[in-house]
Amino acid sequence: MEKESAAVRRVAALQVFIGGACYGANATMCKSAFASGFSWQQVVAGQMWCSAVLFGVALLVQAARGRGWRRLGARDAAKLVALGFLSCATSVLYYFAMSLLPVEVAITLLFQYSWIGLVIQVIETRRAPRPAEVAAAAVILAGTVFASGVWRTGLAGFSPLGLLFGFLSGVSCALFLALSGKVTVPCSDAQRGFLVCLGASAASLAICPDFIPSGVVFQGMAPYALVMGLFGMLLPVYLFGLGTPHIPAGMATVLASSELPAGLFVSMIALGEPLGPVEWLGVAAILAGVAISQAGEGHSVRPRRREAEARG
Repeated sequence: MEKESAAVRRVAALQVFIGGACYGANATMCKSAFASGFSWQQVVAGQMWCSAVLFGVALLVQAARGRGWRRLGARDAAKLVALGFLSCATSVLYYFAMSLLPVEVAITLLFQYSWIGLVIQVIETRRAPRPAEVAAAAVILAGTVFASGVWRTGLAGFSPLGLLFGFLSGVSCALFLALSGKVTVPCSDAQRGFLVCLGASAASLAICPDFIPSGVVFQGMAPYALVMGLFGMLLPVYLFGLGTPHIPAGMATVLASSELPAGLFVSMIALGEPLGPVEWLGVAAILAGVAISQAGEGHSVRPRRREAEARG
């Protein structure tokens, strides 16, 4: 039984790690969308609505295979929609901060979720974090400073509002990762993801109410929205939904730190932005932090118990 549990945790950790890495395309796509003249509000709405459409397609494929929509109670549906609101809030805070700050500064502030997740875990479990968890978060934070290039510029002289919203994006992201593991409902992963993204799409109308009638998605926004909807919502929401119920909140945020190394690789390939020795050292530190977080995991952490689910 213990071996089976350890195997489940390893798979869950890999799912969260890959889900975090999927986020890596967001910064490059967001930067490119800004350069093409789109506002941060349009970028947020485009990502949310495209992700809902992609999950809708997944539902149609599921229905064609004989697995229909499962009726949920109002409470379960509301939980998923609320999770979508939180996901949208993270994007709003992050992209707004990115519109005021250099990308590397915004990313560094977002990555504060690596230790905020540990705080949430301590509050939830009322136990001190393991030494490996604390060490992992510290190593990842140090690696983030070097990998993002903030070690050159520091944070002084930047927009105070941008710094505040950047930090709040880290808080929101940590909450999303923590709650993803606690919101479990009796439906398929495709239906779960659709409801989460539907909630995110509805929330996005609060900051970009004219997104649909303006037709901006057909005016050059579609490619950015497609990539960001796929890698910034669909795949992470799906993978976090699978993995986070089996691991602690602090570990989930540490594993999701794969976002920055993946983002740097995407930027290097898509934008031709080279990585210097210090940036490579930062990447290595982040990956080392992820490895440290797994030290002794099989002996000291029990997986969260899932509520009974029918994942048709």
